[in-house]
Amino acid sequence: MLKELQSKTHMLAEALEAPSAVARQLAHNDQLYSDFGALLRKRAPTSVLTVARGSSDHAAHFMAYLIMARLGRLVTSLPMSLITLYQSQIACDGLVSMAFSQSGQSPDLVAPTRAFSDAGAITAAFVNEPESPLAHVAQWVFPLHAGREASVAATKSFITQLVAGARVVAAWQDNLVLQAALSGLPGVLSRAAHADWSAAVQTLRGATRLLVIGRGTGLPIAMEAALKFKETCAIQAEAFSGAEVKHGPMALIDEGYPMLIFAPRGPAQPGLLALADEMRQRGANVLLAAPAGTRGASLPIVETASIELDPISAIQSFYPMVEALARERGRNPDAPPHLAKVTRTN
Repeated sequence: MLKELQSKTHMLAEALEAPSAVARQLAHNDQLYSDFGALLRKRAPTSVLTVARGSSDHAAHFMAYLIMARLGRLVTSLPMSLITLYQSQIACDGLVSMAFSQSGQSPDLVAPTRAFSDAGAITAAFVNEPESPLAHVAQWVFPLHAGREASVAATKSFITQLVAGARVVAAWQDNLVLQAALSGLPGVLSRAAHADWSAAVQTLRGATRLLVIGRGTGLPIAMEAALKFKETCAIQAEAFSGAEVKHGPMALIDEGYPMLIFAPRGPAQPGLLALADEMRQRGANVLLAAPAGTRGASLPIVETASIELDPISAIQSFYPMVEALARERGRNPDAPPHLAKVTRTN
């Protein structure tokens, strides 16, 4: 079974296609992003919502952090049941709603976007299927250009969502430096896709539980990694901020407990490196993802032209590793049990 899956899974092929998908996205819709950014500058929102689930919600979280850090605008992730179950009347004056989805099919993404559009909010959809129901109810539609994604485990669609969110921020700020950094991503991601993360496969082949740690723009990547460990490897992985792990989860850490810590460049890195040292002293088996040359790093992060984009490079390196880990554990990462590619929730 493992030999048949070797190098043939959709997940691996699609993860390795991500740099090309990013290049394809960056070659399209420049004017659309520019016009959207100009609108946000002209009609400065009083509130910003993201609407997403699963991997897409992690991508939305990444964009939200960039918006809050760079633009000083608070961003909220919408609990969709407020609309679909409780019929709450959300104030839409000055609201910008941004929905993220690979398929654009789920009713609990479509319903809030339709309601907000009808009530006068600015609504946008970042979607891989531009003819989907979600795209039809949003005022602004940003195709991901990821191409067909067959594996249940999202890879290239998640990475293109991260890039789309960063493009929104660059356009909103009219920031040429960030735009230039984005333009160099395909080459960086091509190198990141072949970075040697095999140490993680060796360490985690028999793991049943795992903590995944990040902070700042790295936290959404940790959340995505934890989800992939669960769905492809059947590892009970939980993501925490490096600042939150001491508020209870640290009680779990004992001799040999596996931890994956994402520590890309940036203000959060010193604290994450200190946490890695502390956890090693407790006996934890720490896998540290950080730029080459970083003390204690075992999983190299390929640096981008912007510190804030380094998490995109990190998840690009993560995906081939977790695909290999799933096969090592005798699992087919393309078809996790009980899951489907399109999830429809209300």
